[in-house]
Amino acid sequence: MALSKRELFLKRRLRVRNKLRKVNAGRARLSVHRSNKNISVQLIDDVNGVTLAAASSMEKDLGVIGKGNVEAATKVGAALAERAKAAGIEEAYFDRGGFLFHGRVKALAEAVREGGLKI
Repeated sequence: MALSKRELFLKRRLRVRNKLRKVNAGRARLSVHRSNKNISVQLIDDVNGVTLAAASSMEKDLGVIGKGNVEAATKVGAALAERAKAAGIEEAYFDRGGFLFHGRVKALAEAVREGGLKI
């Protein structure tokens, strides 16, 4: 029986997260969530279960509310990189979830790297 798109997404998300967890113990996780209209990202300390820094296209000060495009993802990535530096985080591992590393997700990752965070 064929799996639905949602089931394939969830399967892919768990596969990505479990592979990364094995390799990157001790580092913060940069988790991405993408919807049709917005993109959000968090730096998470999985050991303590705490969000260390976050950024989203829904924030008014970024000026990209409701714009689900590559430009918005780039601004969100740059904002997260600044907040991570302020929190004293220099490296993290990139958890793309079940999303493909293409388009907005790729633009966000590149902006975070340009901002100085090693992922």
